[in-house]
Amino acid sequence: MSNKSWWHPSRHADRRPLLLARARMATQLRLWFGEQDFLEIDPTALAASPGNEAHLHGFATEAIGNDGEAQTLYLHTSPEFAMKKLLAAGEQRIFALTHVWRNRERGPRHHPEFTMLEWYRVGEPYTQLMADCLHLMQMAATIAGSREFRWGEALCNPFEPPERLGVVEALKRYADIDLMTSINADGTTEVAPLAARARAKGLRVAPDDTWSDLLSALLVTHVEPHLGMGRPTILDRYPASEAALARRLPGDARLAERFELYACGVELANGFGELTDPVEQRKRFLAEMDEKERVYGERYPLDEDLLEALPLMPPTSGVALGFDRLVMLATHAPRIDDVIWTPMA
Repeated sequence: MSNKSWWHPSRHADRRPLLLARARMATQLRLWFGEQDFLEIDPTALAASPGNEAHLHGFATEAIGNDGEAQTLYLHTSPEFAMKKLLAAGEQRIFALTHVWRNRERGPRHHPEFTMLEWYRVGEPYTQLMADCLHLMQMAATIAGSREFRWGEALCNPFEPPERLGVVEALKRYADIDLMTSINADGTTEVAPLAARARAKGLRVAPDDTWSDLLSALLVTHVEPHLGMGRPTILDRYPASEAALARRLPGDARLAERFELYACGVELANGFGELTDPVEQRKRFLAEMDEKERVYGERYPLDEDLLEALPLMPPTSGVALGFDRLVMLATHAPRIDDVIWTPMA
């Protein structure tokens, strides 16, 4: 028996204060959503598709019917598809605090099974979601009895006014790269100019690197380490090519209504002004699955029910927040496993 096992009494005694804070946060956020006239929904975990983003990996299983026939199903990577169907059905404000599963993800900030807080507001701008996220950060810090979030040596005061920074502005500030020179007026992208700039910044560029690969590498190496330091950062207005489920920014087809919230260099939330055009959504999903097949040799089916429901879905904004990461930063836990009740061995 190892004292490092989470279930060992001495180890549990160390983790218990963090887990109690987690429980209080879950209770308080449910109360707050109730005060905001949200309805908590309970999505099923098994789905026809785990999600259709190229670098998102699901867990597959088989459902055996009464006739003995097998059907491949997946544990959802997000409750998003199910929740959008409820919005199409007529719900206005909904949230879920639910377990999700993502394969190929394990580390100090990643756990294959984790808890996601996801919510949607019909008829409200995605900037309202930014305000929601900041309120929840402050609530978590208050419950944890701290005025700051911590990750390693990095600190972030969630009570400070956040910095709202566009992706284009962030690349210019931290990498001296003008991203718009590689984005066409219709939102399509050009690899060569961005590859040249990436090489100049010392990044290794492979012959098969896509524009998205290069942008991701630049963000990880040059931008993310600066985000959420001292105060929260809202990284906003992503290129349209990097927002598969978000609508385009009014007046500029090159950008989209997508933001990510950072604290201590750690991504906490990912929000959208939601895309409701089923033709455009299908096109984006297929492009993502083509890329997944190119890189990983596999693809996931599309959720045809979702595509059928989208025309009935009103203008909506939605966001997903990593609840375990919120607890981890608020309690200053060194690893995400420390704030999960029963982490995977």
